[in-house]
Amino acid sequence: MRKDFRPSLTLNRRVFLRAALAGAGGAAAAQVLRGADSPPAPLTGQADGYRGIWFTLGQPTPHGDKYSGGLGTYTANHNPMAVYSPQAGKTFFTYGGTVKGERHLLVMASYFDHKTGRVPRPTIVHDKLTVNDPHDNGSIQLDDKGHVWIFVSGRAQKRPGFIYRSKEPFSVAAFERVGEREITYPQPWFLAGEGWLHLFTKYTHGRELYWATSRDGVTWSDDRKLAGMGGHYQVSGACGGKVASFFNYHPGGSVDKRTNLYYVQTENSGKSWTTADGQPLETPLSEVKNPALVVDFAAQGKLMYTCDLNFDRDGRPLLLYVTSRGFAPGPENDPREFCLTRWDGRAWQTSVIAKTDHNYDMGSLWVAGDEWRVIAPTLPGPQPYGGGGEMCLWTSGDAGKTWTMKKQITRDSPLNHNYARRPRNAHDPFYAFWADGNPNKLSESRLYFCDSTGEHVWQLPYDMMEETAAPQPVGR
Repeated sequence: MRKDFRPSLTLNRRVFLRAALAGAGGAAAAQVLRGADSPPAPLTGQADGYRGIWFTLGQPTPHGDKYSGGLGTYTANHNPMAVYSPQAGKTFFTYGGTVKGERHLLVMASYFDHKTGRVPRPTIVHDKLTVNDPHDNGSIQLDDKGHVWIFVSGRAQKRPGFIYRSKEPFSVAAFERVGEREITYPQPWFLAGEGWLHLFTKYTHGRELYWATSRDGVTWSDDRKLAGMGGHYQVSGACGGKVASFFNYHPGGSVDKRTNLYYVQTENSGKSWTTADGQPLETPLSEVKNPALVVDFAAQGKLMYTCDLNFDRDGRPLLLYVTSRGFAPGPENDPREFCLTRWDGRAWQTSVIAKTDHNYDMGSLWVAGDEWRVIAPTLPGPQPYGGGGEMCLWTSGDAGKTWTMKKQITRDSPLNHNYARRPRNAHDPFYAFWADGNPNKLSESRLYFCDSTGEHVWQLPYDMMEETAAPQPVGR
């Protein structure tokens, strides 16, 4: 596609763009234009650059939208969104992309080649057509044969979810659809010798948590409910054969009242679930007060927004989240704090990492030996009290008891940065991965990554004239 091509939001132009991206020549494009009144065909193939999706929830307040901005790596409940493969020497990742000049969601897949330091043109795995909502972003995982899997989120029963598998191992050149299911917020985990354990959400009574298992990713067990106490958002993680999840609950089904912190784990692919100290749990969890409750934030008058789940060197869970006094943005609901709750083998311990200025500021947690690291937008950006800000690196050398800001990763940015994601088995320099955008008005959105020191930041190429390109260093 020509670099100077600028599609408008009109159907004719959009259909022409689809023909151009699909490799159609002028005659074929003209034929498509003549049939412009028919529904557009989905885009396929490779895009000519890395462009994140911009989104607004459309719930304005005196301090801006409830959340909005560049949300290519949204939500925290899509996990993982990047995976490093030592065998391939690549970090594979997915994000919510779009076509230049449009708000049209494309679920994308690509990789960073650690040997060459380059990225290919990103592959369009799934075209959401009329959807511009990054709730429909995908999650990524690799199986034991090296195939790349993309689990595309749906939305309740209105929009189905889809499962794709790469046609070749360690490749994102082409995918085949192997499933269509009712899944939202996909969190797939592949366990050696067991197969798939997939945690996800269904809109059965509010947002309820489910899991399903599969040996091959094609044929799945029945969906089994994990928790249904009025609604939940969860973040999960895997450590060896253990899969764990922490989540909140929604009093009266209201997502604006999300509170409390619960933790569950399984070491046998969902055959049984326990607390951190091994106490058996009966699923589905249906009572607000139950043995999985870790912190009663409702009693403290606080809300809880999930971010990331990791494990210490002994396999004990570490939970990263944001607390707030209310759902609406703005100073009246301060203080907002990034917090860590960790299991020390005997009890749960909680510490405050940093203050922040928006409920939907999102970061991730890394464990590097005795040093624990958080990368998150903890400093205000050019759009204060909007989602995101300037990315910062915080570290702890005492098992999360105290934290120090070690590095301001981005500075003097024109747009807020948000949703810093941790690749599974993160490997320098593709250590953290995020997008930027203006939460106050429609803007372009670019994608970035940084190394473990926070000293070096790269932008993925917004426009690509060749098949591969080197990400561009961002000046400090």
